[in-house]
Amino acid sequence: MGWEVIFWNHTPFDLKELGYKEIKIQGSARAQTDLLKRAKIEAELDHFTDKFKDPVYQSYKFPFSAKRVKDRIKNGIVTSLVKIHKEEKGLQRLRQKMKVSERKSDFYKNCKNILKKENPDLVFCTNQRPVNAIAPLTAAQDLGIPTATFIFSWDNLPKATMVVEPDHYFVWSEFMEEELRKYYPFITESQIHVTGSPQFEPHYEESYKISNEEFYTLHKLDNKKKYLCFSGDDVTTSPHDELYLQDVAKAVKELNTKGEKIGVLFRRSPADFSNRYDSIIEKYKDIIVPLVPLWEGQGKDWTHLLPTKADLKLQSQIIQHTFMVINVGSSMVFDYIIYQKPCAYIYYNPKNIRIKKDIAEIYNYVHFRSMPSKNSVFWINDEKEIKEKISQVLNGDVSQIINDANKWFQRINSSPAENASQRIWGFLDKIS
Repeated sequence: MGWEVIFWNHTPFDLKELGYKEIKIQGSARAQTDLLKRAKIEAELDHFTDKFKDPVYQSYKFPFSAKRVKDRIKNGIVTSLVKIHKEEKGLQRLRQKMKVSERKSDFYKNCKNILKKENPDLVFCTNQRPVNAIAPLTAAQDLGIPTATFIFSWDNLPKATMVVEPDHYFVWSEFMEEELRKYYPFITESQIHVTGSPQFEPHYEESYKISNEEFYTLHKLDNKKKYLCFSGDDVTTSPHDELYLQDVAKAVKELNTKGEKIGVLFRRSPADFSNRYDSIIEKYKDIIVPLVPLWEGQGKDWTHLLPTKADLKLQSQIIQHTFMVINVGSSMVFDYIIYQKPCAYIYYNPKNIRIKKDIAEIYNYVHFRSMPSKNSVFWINDEKEIKEKISQVLNGDVSQIINDANKWFQRINSSPAENASQRIWGFLDKIS
C-alpha cells in the first residue's frame, strides 16, 4: 500500500534481527506522570462505579504496596489526587496534567527531536496502556502529526487502563466502539474506527495447517488418543489454575478407565513463569502433554515478552488438533470457535484449601456481559461435571454452544476476522 514502516521501539528486543526497521526510544516517563496515571485509573474506576451504579469496577483496583516509607508517601499523593479530581471535568484535568508533566521531561524533548527528523505521516501506538506512550504521542500531536492507538484486548476498556489520548482509536467491533463512547464520552464517533483484531488472523493462514499424523509425530503424541486442550491463565487471574488442571487430568483418567482414549495438551499462559504446574504434570505424565508457548523473554515480566511467528503457528495447530478447550474465563473461546470447536469455562472454587480468589469474581467482570447467552460455553460448576462435559463434546452434543459462541465472536470482533490488518491499513490511509 506504499507505506514505509519504522518501529519506534521501546522494548528490550532488537527488532532489526527480525528484519524490521527500528529507532530505539531512549528515556521513560517522569515519576510525577506515573503518579498522575495511577490517580487517573483510581478516579476513573470510582467515576464508573458512581455513574453506572455498579460496584464491579472496584474489583479492577490493585492494592498499592506500602512496604516502604516512599511507597506510603506515593500512595498518599495518589489518594489526594483522586479526591480532588472527580467526575468528567476532574478526569479531564488529570489527563491534561499527564501531558503537561511529560512536556517537561527530556524524554519528551528527545521524542520531539526524533519526530522532527523523521517527519512521519502518522504515529500508531499498538497499546493504549503504557505511561511511556504519553510522551511520544504528545510530541507528535504538538507537531501536528496524526496519532492513533489500538485497544488491544477485549477486556481493557472497563478496567480504566487507557492512558493515552490520541487523535484516533482502532477497536475490535461496533460493540467495543459503544464501550469506548460509554466510558469516554468526549471521544467523537469520527475518531473511532472498527477494524477487528489481527490476533485471530493466524487461524486463517493455510500454511499453518498440517495433518493429524504430522502434528502427532511432531509432538510425540499417542495416535490412539484424542486430545483436549487445557489453556492456563496467569497467576493473578486464576491463582488455583494448577488444581483445575489436576481435576481435568483426574476426569480424563476416569474416562479412560471406562474405554475412552483421551489426552490433555497443556498450554500455559505465556505470562506465567511459575513452577506451580510441575508436580501435576509429573503426576499425570501419562495424560498431560505440555506444549510450551514459543515466546521470547527478556526477564520475568509479561511486558518484556515477544510472541514469535512460531508460537502463532503452534497455537493454531493445537486448536486444529484438539476437540475442545477448558480454562478459566479465557478469550481462547474465540480462537476455538473459528474452528467451530467448543470451550468449557471452569466455575467452581477448589475444595479444602484457603481460596485466594473467588472464581465468581472473574465471571462478574464486565466483559463477560457481552455473551449473547450463557450457552456460549459449557459451564463446569463442580469438578464432578468435567467428565460429563467432555463426554458431551465427544458425543457431538455441541450445536447450541457452537451457535451461541459464533454469535458472541461476531459481537466481540468485526467480520470477516481474517481481514483485520487490511481494515487497519485502510483506515491508516484515510487518516494520515
